[in-house]
Amino acid sequence: MLGQLSELDVGAVKARAPLAHHCSWRIGGPADLLVEPESAMQVARLVGFAREHEIPLLVIGQGTNLLFDDAGLRGIVLKVGARMAQLSIHGNRILAEAGVWVPQLARQAARNGLTGLEHIIGIPGTLGGLVLMNGGSHRRGIGDNVRRVWVIDRAGELQVLSHAQCAFSYRHSALQDSGAVVVRAELECSTGDPRAIRRAMVCDLRERRRKFPRKEPNCGSVFLSTAEMHASVGPPGKIIEEAGLKGTRIGNAEVSLHHANFIVNRGGASAAEVLALIAHIRREVHERIGFELRCEVRYVDPQGRIMPADQAPQVRSSL
Repeated sequence: MLGQLSELDVGAVKARAPLAHHCSWRIGGPADLLVEPESAMQVARLVGFAREHEIPLLVIGQGTNLLFDDAGLRGIVLKVGARMAQLSIHGNRILAEAGVWVPQLARQAARNGLTGLEHIIGIPGTLGGLVLMNGGSHRRGIGDNVRRVWVIDRAGELQVLSHAQCAFSYRHSALQDSGAVVVRAELECSTGDPRAIRRAMVCDLRERRRKFPRKEPNCGSVFLSTAEMHASVGPPGKIIEEAGLKGTRIGNAEVSLHHANFIVNRGGASAAEVLALIAHIRREVHERIGFELRCEVRYVDPQGRIMPADQAPQVRSSL
């Protein structure tokens, strides 16, 4: 398979690539193959190859919200990253490839006096993943700014989708269920005062540094904060802290002392330990207030299936 891919010109190919090196949690076994393409055409070739040979294909960016299994992945991981990170600005519109680093995108917008992306300055991921998940902060999502998205569909064909076709909702889009690979997006912003935009970003970053763990590897928020939850019982971090779970540890996975909706890797943590800790938190919270926490973080099993971590077999039966 390695030789076939090398002949196809799909980008840089690595065999037995440790997935712990390709996610922010620093957890995960080896993938059979990891491919880093440089263009949408290479992505299309790889998608077509995987489909033709019925090989599991997992698409990732920086892996900032992924928990890879300790056994790794039996198939191909397609990483859309720094090799696909071109960005250009035309008036109040930004055309960016999916591998653009999100904080870089926010800073480029600020330099050009474009407002609307201040809320993404502290999100450590790539644009493709952000669009796919309709990511953001302060209950805002990047979908508000998306006008068009270029994807490679399951058949390996390039498609251009409108804002409406993406069906953005809170931390979700139709792209998640389509099996398509995001390769580029067009964003529309409003014009603003560059100094005011930068001040807002500095304020956001300062608040993040104060509240969130920065030194230990983590995936950001583990549990999803819905409007219903927020109105009835509060955000996940508050709920978990009030349950007395800050600092709770299973193996080398620990509920952060800085923010209870973060699980940190204290060094050598395994996916099994993280899943066990997630199950413990959900069980304790459910017993205390009767509310079922759902996960924002995604678990990837050895067959490349991706699911909310609360749907992992090890966690699903925990309540």
